[in-house]
Amino acid sequence: MIWVGWRQQRWETIVAAAILAAIAALLIPTGLSMLSSYNNDGLNSCAGALQGGACDAAARSFIHEFDGIGNLIAWFTLVPGIIGILLAAPFVTDLERGTYRLDWTQGITRRRWIAGKLGIAVVTAIVAAGVFIALVTWWRTPLVRVQGRMDNSVFDSEGIVAIGYALFALGLAAAIGAIWRRTVPALVSAFALYFAVRLFVDTWLRQRLVSPLHATWAVNGRGPSLDKAWILSQVPTDQHGHALSLTVLNCSKAAGATCNTAVPTKGAVQYFQTVYHPPSHFWPLQSVEFALFAGAAALLLGLAALWTARRVA
Repeated sequence: MIWVGWRQQRWETIVAAAILAAIAALLIPTGLSMLSSYNNDGLNSCAGALQGGACDAAARSFIHEFDGIGNLIAWFTLVPGIIGILLAAPFVTDLERGTYRLDWTQGITRRRWIAGKLGIAVVTAIVAAGVFIALVTWWRTPLVRVQGRMDNSVFDSEGIVAIGYALFALGLAAAIGAIWRRTVPALVSAFALYFAVRLFVDTWLRQRLVSPLHATWAVNGRGPSLDKAWILSQVPTDQHGHALSLTVLNCSKAAGATCNTAVPTKGAVQYFQTVYHPPSHFWPLQSVEFALFAGAAALLLGLAALWTARRVA
């Protein structure tokens, strides 16, 4: 059954491998170029926070140089989902065409058939996502040393969450396909729902998975280290801790004011309050988000298996 399942999934596996090969063809030469620039600009000798002086100027120049390719690679966050949905296609196609009946009449039980089809897809998805993570993590290493990895476009492609994304997309497509038994509509619907869930997690849920830190400090004092941190909010406050709303001065109304200059509408800014996730929250956030997506994937795969075992004739 394993060999048969593998042969039935070989084209989807080849396509997934081709996607990863195309990514590698882009990342490897640009990654080597970026690593060379990182070393030549002397950034490897800038330890700790890049604040002021030659290190700060070199960091800005380095980031600007590779900003375009970095924005393009940010879209690669969709790749694990595409691979997961792609690998669900053989399972759904068999259900749509009814070819599973041939296997079931050849001495292969329903449970064995379901376990073989979904099991091979799960293993392939994990391996493909792991290769994707390794490629992107290697490519981003110089940028991460300068900018950190708490930004959404970086966070989504490093650590372990991409494995959870691939499994979730696989489970979602398999569950919808098992119920609907129409390959193209099921896969398209699965990707749309996957994208919506990812968008919700990226923009709202992620920052709440782990309690962020809160800090208040005087303007003339020393605040917390926000280098490479994910800042959720930062507002000026008065001496009583009340947030000060800002207004924009108009040049024609405020003598000597610069256009679009923001100043507090009441009182003078004495303190700042910041809500943020420090770099040390990277792995706690990764672990919780991975558990969330992997757990949902397990439930969806279980639904697909149970529905197929009990409802498919």
